[in-house]
Amino acid sequence: MFKNEKSFSASEIMVKRLFTLDAEMDVFKAIELLSRNKISGAPVIDSNSRLLGMFTEKSCLEVMVDAAYEGLPANDVGAFMSEPADTIKEETDFLSMAQIFLNKRTRRLPVLRNGVLVGQVSRRDLINATLKIIRRSPDRQRTLLYLSALCEMHDSPLP
Repeated sequence: MFKNEKSFSASEIMVKRLFTLDAEMDVFKAIELLSRNKISGAPVIDSNSRLLGMFTEKSCLEVMVDAAYEGLPANDVGAFMSEPADTIKEETDFLSMAQIFLNKRTRRLPVLRNGVLVGQVSRRDLINATLKIIRRSPDRQRTLLYLSALCEMHDSPLP
């Protein structure tokens, strides 16, 4: 399943078939698409699959509040997307991804290869991959989730 049974990289757990949006798409159409597909956010890309930003549930709420206060006419996604603060590469390891999720408010990390969007890792993807390793451990009682890697209890530096 994983190249290294004790850890894994973004390329091994990322979702590759992504629902993406165009920056010039009507913002209300984008909100409808997210709602209909039951997803909490999507990358906004250009015609070369380069990441421009993220359009999330928070972006949707900003649109709705602006519309309520200012009677906002239909606008494009690009006006409401958040600039992606954090992206990762395919070789990003478990600990690095976990630390980003713990230290930032982001729910998903776009995965880039040479600036091009190739996938995405969500908090749930990371949790599920970790659970697969723990479930496959022959002695789950002695398995320790150690923050620098997933390792067996006897490999841990802790007593």
